[in-house]
Amino acid sequence: MSSLFNVHWEWLLAILGMGLATYATRLSGLLLMRGIEVKGRAKAALDALPPSVLMAVITPTVLMTGKAETLAALITAIATTLRLPLLATMVIGVGSVWALKALGV
Repeated sequence: MSSLFNVHWEWLLAILGMGLATYATRLSGLLLMRGIEVKGRAKAALDALPPSVLMAVITPTVLMTGKAETLAALITAIATTLRLPLLATMVIGVGSVWALKALGV
């Protein structure tokens, strides 16, 4: 039971350091942009960043895993075209992976 509470200080410091670096990056972006009004093409480009980053994270999983994950990604992409709420789209994505795996795909 004592090994459950054994703390690896190097890991803890690394996690805290990464959290601090993430927070500092976000805060510096807010501070640097607080007096700047973004409009036009720059605003459109910045608005497109979150989906682009999400696709960069998801694409390797979709292409490097099995058929169930690839088909589920296609089903989820179709669901996004219906403009469903984010939670509904996530449920469709996770549910389709689960159902396809249960069917042996």
